[in-house]
Amino acid sequence: MDTAKKLPLEMVYHREATMADSLYMTQPIGDGKVVQYTWGRAVDEARRMASYLKSLNLPEKSRIGLISKNCAQWVMTDWAIWMAGHISVPLYPTLNADTVNYILDHAGCEVLFVGKLDDWDMMKPGVPDSVRCISYPLSPPNDFETWDDIVAKYPPLEGKTEREPEELATIVYTSGSTGRPKGVMLSFNNMAFAAAGGIETLGVGPGERMLSYLPLAHVFERTFVELGSLYAGFELYFAESLDTFVQDLQRAQPTLFLSVPRLWVKFQHGVLQKVPKQKLERLLKIPVVSKLIKKKVLKGLGLDKVKLAGSGSAPLSNDVLDWYRNLGLELLEGYGMSENFAYSHMNKPGRTRTGYVGEALPGVEVRISEQGEVLVKSPATMMGYYKDEEKTRETFTEDGFLKTGDKGEIDDMGRLKLTGRIKEIFKTSKGKYIAPAPIENRLMAHDAIEMVCVSGANQTQPHALVLLGEEIRPQMADAGFRKEIEESFKKLIADVNKTVDPHEQLAFITVVSDEWSIENSFLTPTLKLKRNVVEDAYQAKVDNWYAQKQPVIWQ
Repeated sequence: MDTAKKLPLEMVYHREATMADSLYMTQPIGDGKVVQYTWGRAVDEARRMASYLKSLNLPEKSRIGLISKNCAQWVMTDWAIWMAGHISVPLYPTLNADTVNYILDHAGCEVLFVGKLDDWDMMKPGVPDSVRCISYPLSPPNDFETWDDIVAKYPPLEGKTEREPEELATIVYTSGSTGRPKGVMLSFNNMAFAAAGGIETLGVGPGERMLSYLPLAHVFERTFVELGSLYAGFELYFAESLDTFVQDLQRAQPTLFLSVPRLWVKFQHGVLQKVPKQKLERLLKIPVVSKLIKKKVLKGLGLDKVKLAGSGSAPLSNDVLDWYRNLGLELLEGYGMSENFAYSHMNKPGRTRTGYVGEALPGVEVRISEQGEVLVKSPATMMGYYKDEEKTRETFTEDGFLKTGDKGEIDDMGRLKLTGRIKEIFKTSKGKYIAPAPIENRLMAHDAIEMVCVSGANQTQPHALVLLGEEIRPQMADAGFRKEIEESFKKLIADVNKTVDPHEQLAFITVVSDEWSIENSFLTPTLKLKRNVVEDAYQAKVDNWYAQKQPVIWQ
């Protein structure tokens, strides 16, 4: 079957017709128990939920919200909304009440599916009384109508709902690293082109297994996991919680695995806590031992069956990439945005180059503007921003290329290197421009650093704020260990400063004691740094830090 020409709902009906009895989703429900969904059962429940949505007599193409951590019902809800002729609006499961309210109001949602959430009490005040809520089996306690009652009561929606290729399928609200989230409008054709192109490029089929745990509200997971499984026909497993993550991974035995930079760094730190870096490097150089060690490390991470591993959402340090590749895990970086449904560039096995995010995917045109900005265009490119024609116009060139906001360069094999965000570039008091991303990438080579923010607008030289790894922070009470870290950071500054231009050389590193998290708004729901929030939090202390003239400052 030529999946490239099929829209998402057509693929749902195709799986129902050809793979009804095959296992599709495995959902943990606590105490080591799971519920399994065949393709037939999943489509049947989606059809029943679609019947219920039809019974509400909502206006045609109503926006229907969906707020939950990843679970089987999330996927079935997306299908049900489309079958009923409506538009899905996913919300991140970590949003505060104000942002929940903004999105539901901006999108005009009439119905909201409420699922697995850690802090529903915080979000609940953001849901207007006028919005009808439906509860998933793993939802926090509530008095809403439940998924199980609805699918037991309503008959399956018959026939095959047809949606037009250029019809609006979903509104994806950006994770909001700057300002209010924007509503990215994606058509069925946008989604189909990205999913089919990604599956074809990776060469994956029904025999794969994947663990779904990054937010499905984000395009990265939605394209390659939700729609990837639909277009390739592979099995999906869900994670129960952070505490059970290793067991969830071992249950899934994934052959494909996606993560984001912060988690790849955390996994690495976890390994290096058990086996110091120098010792691991020595062991990997011994031919007889090397293979066994690599296998043991990957098995400990639950990644020993992985054939393809990917990283996206933000740049990953070259050293971390090389570390995983040295273990035999070919970690492939990709690049995409909400605005093109995560379909833009990807490294291909055997053609990777450290520091590059890969080649343009099939059907993607790319060029670099005179200002050095990466411009892309493909059938996966969004329809525009919901209710914001002015912003939409600003985001496209006259000939229809999407302005990514990223600076980049392309090598002779067509591989793209990102050199920073245009908006993140700042000017020192000497009038010199600094792109923070490449410097941050170099600093991330240090094993003790979990996150970093290079800053210094209107100062003589830039500086770096660093957050230590979670497992290292408690050891800072030990004066000897702290001294060791300080000396290693002095060396790090000296090493980094040798590799950059004079105006980019760091004045100092400040080690922060605060937590940078989604909860305190320092990070987006996809674990990207909100640079403006971080900088604002320490602004009052910056002049004093420069006055100290020390290479390492403890905040």
